[in-house]
Amino acid sequence: MNDTGTLEEAYERLHRTGPEFDGWLSNHGPMAVEAMVRHGYDRDVHRWLDGYVARLDELPRGTSPVGTGEWREALGDPGRLGDWLAFFDRELRERPWRDVLETWWPRLLPGIAAGATHGVIRAGHAVHALLQLQDETRLAELGQALGYWAARWQPVAAFDAPSGTADPEIALAGVPRVPDQSQGINHRLAQLAEVAGWGPSVAALRPAADAEQARARLAELADAATLRYTTHAHGNPVMLVHTATAPTAVLRTLPALPESLWAAGLNAAWAAGAAVTAAYAPAEPVTAGPELRSGPGSAEEVFELAVRHGDEHVIKLADTALDVHRRTGDPDALAAVVRAATLISPFRP
Repeated sequence: MNDTGTLEEAYERLHRTGPEFDGWLSNHGPMAVEAMVRHGYDRDVHRWLDGYVARLDELPRGTSPVGTGEWREALGDPGRLGDWLAFFDRELRERPWRDVLETWWPRLLPGIAAGATHGVIRAGHAVHALLQLQDETRLAELGQALGYWAARWQPVAAFDAPSGTADPEIALAGVPRVPDQSQGINHRLAQLAEVAGWGPSVAALRPAADAEQARARLAELADAATLRYTTHAHGNPVMLVHTATAPTAVLRTLPALPESLWAAGLNAAWAAGAAVTAAYAPAEPVTAGPELRSGPGSAEEVFELAVRHGDEHVIKLADTALDVHRRTGDPDALAAVVRAATLISPFRP
């Protein structure tokens, strides 16, 4: 992690804005800049932010403080977003951040679908930054991430802990699609409980016997989702990014948590990935297009492609894909980023 101060400056700019804009879209700025700084693109951060912050809304104000005895009632209430941001700001000023995370991780995990999984993804980026360097701005970023997650807290319907024998690649292939793939994610996720085969398909994943297996299985889940993106992204190239970035966020959070909480992280990440797959996967895969047949280039070239493309989802997928490529050596991990850059419109600050 580069500690020249660029990330802190970027967080300070972004913390004057809210976690959402245009009503419900997630503010990806903190996630994208953390990835850019970590990969050595400090020089591009403020230029990118100049264009990105122009679309964002102001930081919401609280109206009624979240009390320690009524937090359950306030979970998942987007009208309390400002209250939740203030709550976690206070918590992280008064308690060590790892203690706050350990307390709230098991409370928030059941609602991992929050903000189309952006609550956990933003928290994962924040924790990853704090594990490199603890300072006031990084603590504030964790508070905003947890507050956003709490306000948009949303469980995945009809989901139980996995109990099968399938590896992530096979398990993802067995997830059924929701019948009505129109409208937004809430409309799609609301159908899951009634989808034939949904329960058995999510139970099919092989569970983890211990903490180390949970960590390894999370990596396998991120690997499988990233490699699958190349042939399935056309279902929805933006939303299907999160099948890979959500488990990556959980994986990166594990070092800050007791090992006793690692298996629950795997189970929740699988629930989220399966739900997004059901909501957005296409009816049929496609073969690699001509833009991929000559090879995607090196890892460094692929991340630079993502930064030059500018879309926040392409940048985040590249961040995950480079991890996948390091673990697997599979060039299709990098090809997934090229595929995203082909399908998603560029963002030009």
